[in-house]
Amino acid sequence: MQIRAALIALSLPLAATAQEPLSVIEWLGEHPPPGAGHLRLEPPVSETAVQPQVDVSPLDRLPDVVGLVPADVTGLPVTLWQGSEIDDLVDLIAKVPVRGTAAMQTLLYTLLLSESAPPGGAATDEPLLLARIDRLLELGATDPALALAEQAGPTRSPALFRRWFDATLLTGTEDQSCAVLARAPHLAPDYAARIFCDARGGDWQTAALTLETAHALELLPLQKLNLLDRFLSPDIFEDAPPLPAPHDPDPLTFRLFETIGERLPTASLPRAFATADLRDIAGWKAQIEAAERLARVGALAPNQLLGLYTDRRPSASGGVWDRVQAVQQFDTALRARNAEAVTKTLPAVWRAMQEVELESPFADLFANDLAAVPLTDPTARALAWHIQLLSPAYAAAGTHLPTDTEMHVFLAALTRGSPADVPPPNATAAAITEGFSPGTGPDPVTPDGPRLGETLLRAIRDFDSGARGNPTQLSRALQAFRAAGLDDTARRASLQLMLRGRR
Repeated sequence: MQIRAALIALSLPLAATAQEPLSVIEWLGEHPPPGAGHLRLEPPVSETAVQPQVDVSPLDRLPDVVGLVPADVTGLPVTLWQGSEIDDLVDLIAKVPVRGTAAMQTLLYTLLLSESAPPGGAATDEPLLLARIDRLLELGATDPALALAEQAGPTRSPALFRRWFDATLLTGTEDQSCAVLARAPHLAPDYAARIFCDARGGDWQTAALTLETAHALELLPLQKLNLLDRFLSPDIFEDAPPLPAPHDPDPLTFRLFETIGERLPTASLPRAFATADLRDIAGWKAQIEAAERLARVGALAPNQLLGLYTDRRPSASGGVWDRVQAVQQFDTALRARNAEAVTKTLPAVWRAMQEVELESPFADLFANDLAAVPLTDPTARALAWHIQLLSPAYAAAGTHLPTDTEMHVFLAALTRGSPADVPPPNATAAAITEGFSPGTGPDPVTPDGPRLGETLLRAIRDFDSGARGNPTQLSRALQAFRAAGLDDTARRASLQLMLRGRR
C-alpha cells in the first residue's frame, strides 16, 4: 500500500537544502520505504546462479536499525537513543505534548520515524518500537504506524502483530493481515480476530465453528459475541434492533459495526479512527471533519485537506460548511490574483481556520501565493505577513515588514535567529530572547552526542510548559534545540508561539 501523503509540510530539522524541505511523512508520501505495499514474509530468492558479493561484519557492530526515513533525510543519527534508559524513552514518547505547535509536531514525527537503533541492543528493541508505533497511532498517523510495523516484521511477536492488525483495520487493508494470520494463527489478538479473518478469507465454516466454541466456553465478552453473530449471520438479525454502541471500541469492533451496516461515528473515538473516515465510504462532511482533526496534529498533508474543502459546492450552511465556503472563496480570489477579492475574503477564512486550530496548515498551503499578491490595505497586509511567518518561507517574509511596530520588528529579528538585536515587546518575547542567547542553557548536547533523542523529547515537553507560561522552561527548550543543531525548529516554534498568542 502506498503510504498516504500525510502530515504538515514543515521543514525538517537539520536538513540543509537549497529547496524548501519536506516534512518527514510528506517525504514518505513521495518516497515510500522498501516493502510498502506488500509484506515480505520469506527471504528473497536469487534470480541467477552468480555468487553474490558478501559483506562481513562482526555481529556486535550491526545495529538493529528500524525507521522509515533515512538519517541523511532527517539529519538525526541512528544512535539518537543511545545512553538513555528504555523506560524513560517509552514514557516520554507516550506523554510528550505537541498539540498547538506545528514545529513540535514535526520534530516528534521526525524522532519517531527516523532510522534509529535501540539504546541497549536487541533486548530493548521491542518496547521502544511499540512505543513509537503506539504514539503514531495516538496521533492519527495510521499509515506511517502501519509501515513501521511492516518494516520491523509484524510476525516477530503477538504485540507487534496486534498493532499492525489494528492499523490495517483502520486503513481498510485487513485482507493483508488476515492472510498472515491464516498462516500464523498463534499471533491472533483474540478469537474475534480469527473469526473475522476466517470469514474474510471465505472459510465461513471454520469461522462459525470457532464462534460457537467461543459462545460455549465464554471466550469473548457477550457484546462482542453478539456482534460476531450478526456479522456471520446477517439474515437472521435483519429485523433486530441496532446493537448498543460501545463506549471504547477497538479497531476490530469498529470494522464489525461498519460491516453490519451500523457504522460508528468517529468524532468521540481516539484520533486514529478518523483515518477510517477518509475513505470514500464516508460522507463528505465526515471526511472533512476527520481531515481537520488529523491536520490539527500534523497527521495529514495540507493538500489533502484542501482537496476535500474544494471537492464540491456545499449545499448547506453553518459549521463545517461555512469553513468550506470561506476556503473556496479565498482560494478562488487568490488564484485570480485579485487583490481586492483577497483583501475581502482573507479575514473570514483566517477566522474560520483559527476556530479549528488550522492556522499552520493554512499557512503552508497559501503563504507563497499570498506573498505574490500586492495588498494595499494595511490590515490585510499585516495579516498576510503573519500567515507567511507561520509557513516554511518565514525567512523571506522577515525581510519586508508591514509596519515598524515593536512587535513586527521583533518578529523580523526572530526570523533571522537574532531576537536579542531588538527589545522584546513582552514577557514571552523576553524568554525567547534568552533562549537564543549564546553561552547559556542546559547541559551540553551535540547532534551526534549521547541521549540526543531523550534530550529533544524533554525539550519538546519543556517548550509546551513554557508556552503555558513558564519562561524558564521556554528558554531552556529553545537552548536545547539550538545546541542540537535545530535552529530552524527553534525559530519556527518561537514564531508560532508568538503569533498564536496574538489571536
